Amino acid sequence: MNKKGFTLSLPKGFTLIELLVVIAIIGILASVVLSSLNTARAKGADAAVKANLTNIRAQAQDYYDTNGDFGDDFAVATCDTAGAGTIFVDDTKITSIITTAGNASNAGGLASGTCTATLSPSAWAVSVPLKTVATESWCVDSTGVSKQVTGPIVADSVCP
Repeated sequence: MNKKGFTLSLPKGFTLIELLVVIAIIGILASVVLSSLNTARAKGADAAVKANLTNIRAQAQDYYDTNGDFGDDFAVATCDTAGAGTIFVDDTKITSIITTAGNASNAGGLASGTCTATLSPSAWAVSVPLKTVATESWCVDSTGVSKQVTGPIVADSVCP
């Protein structure tokens, strides 16, 4: 009560308009956060592809030290179609690395990778598509090259 004996009543709760405005603002903020999160996830997947393919180099050197070469000639094709006697079939660690990179890229596993190997000179190359730009791939080869290229590898045993 106030000094004159009257009771003051204040409105209780929120109006429908106020609630709708708050819900709209929350929705806009949520959509901005989710779109940023998807971009970050794709960049993380690209980083996983690059890291996995970089690890192939050490495994390939171990294979070479054991066998004296990188396996039989293998023309450019998907890594899952490599024939027997190739570095991409004989070495389970290399197969696992390419599979992990392919799963990070597009969930395609070993079939996501493009591989090639030659006996003369003894060399190899692998590329896997990136998640952020499907037309771009990360390529590594036996000469020490690691780089982003347009599309998969197209020439024998080298990153373009």
